[in-house]
Amino acid sequence: MFISRYLITLTIISFFIQGFGAKAIAEEFNAWLDALKIEARSKGISQSTIESSLSGIKPIPRVIELDRKQPEFTLTFKEYLRRVVSDRRIRIGKAKLVEHEKLLTEISIKYGVQPRYIIALWGIETDFGRITGGFPVISSLATLAYDGRRSKFFRKELFLALKIVDKGHITAKDMLGSWAGAMGQNQFMPSSFHAYAVDYNRDGSKDIWKTLPDIFASIANYLSKSGWQGDQTWGRAVRLPDKFSSKLLGRKIKKGLNQWHELGVRKLSGKDLPKRNLISSIIRPEKGMVGPAFVVYHNYGVILKWNRSNYFATAVGTLSDKIKH
Repeated sequence: MFISRYLITLTIISFFIQGFGAKAIAEEFNAWLDALKIEARSKGISQSTIESSLSGIKPIPRVIELDRKQPEFTLTFKEYLRRVVSDRRIRIGKAKLVEHEKLLTEISIKYGVQPRYIIALWGIETDFGRITGGFPVISSLATLAYDGRRSKFFRKELFLALKIVDKGHITAKDMLGSWAGAMGQNQFMPSSFHAYAVDYNRDGSKDIWKTLPDIFASIANYLSKSGWQGDQTWGRAVRLPDKFSSKLLGRKIKKGLNQWHELGVRKLSGKDLPKRNLISSIIRPEKGMVGPAFVVYHNYGVILKWNRSNYFATAVGTLSDKIKH
């Protein structure tokens, strides 16, 4: 069954685009969808939500294409950092911190997360809400759930997305996001929405698409529940001694700042590391002994729970430093 469905979904792109075999594929998908609707009802999702969200949807060839595409990370870390922590983004980030200072301060006090990190994550994820994705989330998740490659994961996310609609947080029509189902201005998957989304303005809806209080509080809640320590920063760029061993790189190696100092690690300026003896690691976002080096603390690991890329986590930390008052 798995192999059969996998082979069928592999043909979705070519068949749908060329108009060849579309009827057979549609029949297969519709039969699968009918069974899904029955399961959704058994999970307590209302019939009206099932019909309004799932009736008439079709597989999206572009979603399959993007899921099959292997990522090619050809940018060096410096190139990536220049792109995502641009002068424009720094300028906007500073302005957003000032514009929303009162709201961010309230949220910071409640969740123990410094405002600059909320703004930095918002900026890196969706360019401060400007780029949130235009794919219909329900259809995208249904396409990926039907596909045999990661069907179990996306089937679970699809049911969770339907529950979001069923609870009235948003309509299926307005639930737009990335091709993989990440939604809103903070790009939560449905599972993250259920775990961390907040109705901060208490209007009965957890609106991570348009309502800034909900968006900011949801980001802060995610970090807080992931173990954020509000009295610490994320890390800093450092200068390594010439004979620094590559065996000391990586988050598995943890030492106090005083120990790194004894090994010759210094601030990028050449000055001593902070006297505060935080447990930390030395990383280089690029593999091997190339590119910039950073000493990173506990909160860096929390950012990695949001996105497991060292490029991403270091960019968030760097942007937060650049926009700091």
